[in-house]
Amino acid sequence: MTAFIEAVELRKTYHVGKVEVPALRGISFSVQKGEFVSIVGPSGSGKSTLFYLLGGLTRADSGHVIIDGTDFATLSDAERTRLRKRKIGFVFQKFNLLPTLDARSNIDIALDIAGTNGSHDGAYFERIVNLLGLEKRLHHRPSELSGGEQQRVALARALINKPAIVLADEPTGNLDSKNSEIVLNMLRHSNQELGQTVLMITHNPTAAEYGDRIIHMRDGSIVPPEEDPQWTGHSPSPPTRRAES
Repeated sequence: MTAFIEAVELRKTYHVGKVEVPALRGISFSVQKGEFVSIVGPSGSGKSTLFYLLGGLTRADSGHVIIDGTDFATLSDAERTRLRKRKIGFVFQKFNLLPTLDARSNIDIALDIAGTNGSHDGAYFERIVNLLGLEKRLHHRPSELSGGEQQRVALARALINKPAIVLADEPTGNLDSKNSEIVLNMLRHSNQELGQTVLMITHNPTAAEYGDRIIHMRDGSIVPPEEDPQWTGHSPSPPTRRAES
């Protein structure tokens, strides 16, 4: 079966003055269409760098990111941007909402960026908003929303264009347990009911268990679970895992 997302020998090094800091040391893995994959590891393991490469937000020093048969390395910046708009929805830890717009406009702006001229499937919009519990908060600006509500708006924005891929970087990192559960359940819903492929970056073992499969990272490489210091002694919670087919 052809992979929907492929990472092939990805390498990325940052330069801090004269010091070279390797972030990724030859990462390779594949994701099938419709999978929910969690990528876990401690701070400094290279998770966020991998997120930016998979989303086409930055370029690797070497290696390839292939999305549905298209290699990012072969695309110009403009072509890479068009592919992101068409296929990928992003959820960031810091929400990235526009402070002057209300929640509805922050969601709708994703449609404008994608070039849909603000048109969308009204029934789908209502479904997403209701599932996230935002129906009574659409006319509030970010400063009038709690952190959990802001993240739910950000998730609705990521889903509104019905992207084939949802990339979430620490989506529960700033949330309490209640809002974390809402966001994680919505990601799982988008995967299971809407057929979207989800890759979630997280340092939280409990959040990671919402995925079908877990990839562990340490020091810029993929490692077995027992080499992830945050995973040692962690007991998975079977009810949050989707049954294997």
